[in-house]
Amino acid sequence: MAPKGSSRGHLRTDSPARTGKSPSRSPGPPAERKVQKPKSTSYTSDGVEDHDIFLLPGSDFQVLGLLTALAAAVRLFRIYQPTSVVFDEVHFGGFASKYIKGKFFMDVHPPLAKLLLTLAGWLAGFDGEFDFKDIGKDYLEPGVPYVAMRLIPALCGIATIPTIFLTLKALGCKTTTASLGATLLIFENGLVTQSRLILLDSPLVVFTAFTALAFTCFTNLHEQGPSKAFAATWWFWLVATGIGLGATLSVKWVGLFTIAWVGSLTVLQLWVLLGDHAHVTPRKWFKHFTARIFCLIIIPIAFYMGMFVIHFLCLVNPGEGDGFMSSEFQATLNSKGMGDVPADVAMGSRVSIRHHNTQGGYLHSHAHMYPTGSKQQQVTLYPHKDENNVFLMENQTQPLGVDGNPINGTEAWDTLSPPVWIEDGTVVKLFHLTSFRRIHSHDVRAPVSEADWQQEVSAYGYEGFEGDANDLFRVEIVKSMSEAGPAQDRLRTIESKFKLIHIMTGCALFSHKVKLPDWGFEQQEVTCAKGGTVPNSIWYVESNEHPALGPDAEKVNYRNPGFFGKFWELQKVMWHTNAGLVESHAWDSRPTSWPFLTRGINFWGKDHRQIYLLGNPIVWWSSTVAIAVYLAVKALAVLRWQRGFNDYDSTDFKRFDYEIGMSVLGWFFHYFPFYLMQRQLFLHHYFPALYFAIIALCQIFDFTTARFSALGLKPRPLIGQSTAVVFVGLAAVAFGLYAPLVYGNMWTQDQCKKVKLFDTWDFDCNTFHTDLAQYALASSSPTSEVIPTPEAEPVFQPADNEGAQVPLGDAKVTPQAEKSHAVGVEEKVEYRDQDGKLLDDDQVKELEGKVQFHTRYETRTRVVDGQGRAISEGLVADGGVAPPHPDVKGGEPETREAEIDEELVEKPATKSEGEGDEGKKEARPASEGKQATK
Repeated sequence: MAPKGSSRGHLRTDSPARTGKSPSRSPGPPAERKVQKPKSTSYTSDGVEDHDIFLLPGSDFQVLGLLTALAAAVRLFRIYQPTSVVFDEVHFGGFASKYIKGKFFMDVHPPLAKLLLTLAGWLAGFDGEFDFKDIGKDYLEPGVPYVAMRLIPALCGIATIPTIFLTLKALGCKTTTASLGATLLIFENGLVTQSRLILLDSPLVVFTAFTALAFTCFTNLHEQGPSKAFAATWWFWLVATGIGLGATLSVKWVGLFTIAWVGSLTVLQLWVLLGDHAHVTPRKWFKHFTARIFCLIIIPIAFYMGMFVIHFLCLVNPGEGDGFMSSEFQATLNSKGMGDVPADVAMGSRVSIRHHNTQGGYLHSHAHMYPTGSKQQQVTLYPHKDENNVFLMENQTQPLGVDGNPINGTEAWDTLSPPVWIEDGTVVKLFHLTSFRRIHSHDVRAPVSEADWQQEVSAYGYEGFEGDANDLFRVEIVKSMSEAGPAQDRLRTIESKFKLIHIMTGCALFSHKVKLPDWGFEQQEVTCAKGGTVPNSIWYVESNEHPALGPDAEKVNYRNPGFFGKFWELQKVMWHTNAGLVESHAWDSRPTSWPFLTRGINFWGKDHRQIYLLGNPIVWWSSTVAIAVYLAVKALAVLRWQRGFNDYDSTDFKRFDYEIGMSVLGWFFHYFPFYLMQRQLFLHHYFPALYFAIIALCQIFDFTTARFSALGLKPRPLIGQSTAVVFVGLAAVAFGLYAPLVYGNMWTQDQCKKVKLFDTWDFDCNTFHTDLAQYALASSSPTSEVIPTPEAEPVFQPADNEGAQVPLGDAKVTPQAEKSHAVGVEEKVEYRDQDGKLLDDDQVKELEGKVQFHTRYETRTRVVDGQGRAISEGLVADGGVAPPHPDVKGGEPETREAEIDEELVEKPATKSEGEGDEGKKEARPASEGKQATK
């Protein structure tokens, strides 16, 4: 904002001219000084006009209606296609299932968009039984109302069109310019692709756009000065901005960047108000300040927290995500809570011991041996309640009877009165009740960890065996982590946090986020560590039973954290999980490539069709050029200002600088923070920044063709209109060329290769047919696809407390096409870099010894008819199962007791060690740890 009265910001009617020397250094004789208009003490900005979008002429609303209808046609066209799970529908559709079933899950994104998707599915009759587990899994046979769920992102995408139109009008742009911006958004391939699938980015963009519209309208009123302050429309748009900020933040934390944009401009507004001492008294300034605090901070926070109120009300049952949360949090879920238990732990108590860190798994043992090391019974950390979690607390010596002789047996402590409490420093043995073995450690290397300071923990002994010295552990209560009072002196359930120090070696019982291999059922490793971190060495007793502790014994239970406790804990888990997404990914990209559109994301491929996220090159590159043009003009203007030129005496130039500067600042805040992130990043993270770049592009167009008189285009509107039409035409043509990748339509290899401008655009043209007629042939051929009958599918049931599937009985085999045989085998080796770029032989030779290559095998099959004619070809997927996406689920912490990982067995090409990645990459869920986005 450029207020009147600034030393360099006064209004001049003559064209800018250089004075020869900087006025600040050489003011010249009084006779030569230029006459300036009287300075205004109001904070009203120079050249500002009232751009109330509610007062637009009817013709503008007619244009707006036509553009909205066109947007609906583009985004709803064949929205039922494809009729199977696409990309991250695996995860966000799966979240809808969990909402409907009330199963708790953990996601790094706030819940608003997922709740909207769930609402649409529920209203359309979705019962949550479909699991969205696999990319390509059919929607039609189970009757999933996927079209209704896809309509939510589609409607958000449609709503973005009138939003950008009204935003440009609120910025003072001509209808031609507003129509240009809306049309560029209509034909933006990437935004269209995202808005047709069950994904979060379309709601994110529309809420960001709404926030920009509301704040633009508020800023326009603010710039008109004191006469508009605190009017009804002033309050309306300020409150609307706060709601928009809350909604944006409630979809993704990218909304924090929107808050930063609005916040920086708000600080500027308050600074200008502070300088208007004539119209803004300290009391009135404080009123401005308080209004903005309430509307731009309190309202967004309340909206954001309100979404989590709904989130917690929906997710009342245990689920895959509760393993991320604390024991207190888990106790608030149905069937996860427990009754009050005795507070004091005594010798002979049957206890379950939980790990304080790593999502609080239980100390656990089962009748399976380590395949290495001592080959004694395994001791692990297990996330579920189980009888194998129960241990009996024994003293290092047996109690004495009235006759002075030892009382033998594990029940020796049951009848002692009073019970012998376990105090700080007591030496105990942990007797595993189901296997009659004791927790044991010795100088044997841990089963997985290779560190010298970690040694194996096992369960050793047999029924009737009294144990040996390696079974002894000393209880050391950590007073700083235990509750004040008795819990710091003697062991108390839940309240005392303690270490178990091995007497013979001095190591501490320890666990960390390291999973055992299949032989350990992927449960978490437990070791004895001589130098482990404190949180990983801390334990506490959760359940406690003792025959001598009657119903009158003091009882304890987990404290109910309440909404605020659960809310804050979930925010911390989301933050840490999000920050931990640092592994490389098959389709990730870095921010440096986004403005130039050098790479996309493979969403889906089936039946010789493909969906690939790629922006419209005309829109992306022109918006990037617009940002560069503004920055260049700004830099030149600052240099000229320092040299004494009077560019800022021009009202039009001041409006150009401030208005476009607002949009470029929005682009900056939504783009550059990604440079500070080490986590996985993907092309769709650029969409909010792209929205602001398109606005900046349209503003530059408007100033050039309709507002700057010196360029000579202002009195010739036909030139600007013709330019806009040509520009829109080019964008529409580019959209049409890449539309098959948006809709999953039929395409030919030649058509694909003609428009593939870069090797890093790694959609594979060879997946398409060579002729469109082949699509009709393939769809009509009875042997083009093998369709399993319902009877051929194995019957599964979930294991107890697990997500693994166990076959019941003999699984029937899917019938195969008769007399199928391999006609030929072709082997091909390709090397690609981390960005997917194909490397030639010279580049590979240059990199040998400097980098590490990883091998990926792929098999392409061709189905032929009786005459040997090819009727189908494509990649054989790796089992078709979408791995978990850490950007969505943060990595699954829960251990599965039995899990079958079926891999496609292929014959690899014969190669020496160190070969590179072969072939193209499969579509994977965007949220996966190694294979997609978020």
